Amino acid sequence: MTTFKDVSLLLARILLGVILIAHGWQKFNEWTLAGTAEAFGGMGVPAPGLTSAIAAVIELVGGIFLLIGAATPWVAVVIALQMLAAYLFAHIGNGVFISNGGFELVGAIAAASLALAAVGAGRFSVDHLLASRRARD
Repeated sequence: MTTFKDVSLLLARILLGVILIAHGWQKFNEWTLAGTAEAFGGMGVPAPGLTSAIAAVIELVGGIFLLIGAATPWVAVVIALQMLAAYLFAHIGNGVFISNGGFELVGAIAAASLALAAVGAGRFSVDHLLASRRARD
């Protein structure tokens, strides 16, 4: 990979990771899991107490994993699937723009996640470090 590609992947992972960490932290800290569950219930999400906790953990821990580039393809696919669920339960039929409850944020997160799942974390990542060590052994 070229340095430009690796730096681009690093920046994409950092930006996406920070966004996901902020949203996960918000569910735990600002809204609380009880408040998030109430909101999920209002949207018709099944088992809102459980699914709100799962969403918060995926966002917070998944964001950390993306930030450091660990298990990137797997984590990115899980995040993309969560964004699909968010689209289906909260944003479908609301158009594109977030100001109208649209899917632009979940769509962008899903697209970035799928891109990282397809190409990997790049050279500046835990994934690359572990692969390099395995190759030497």
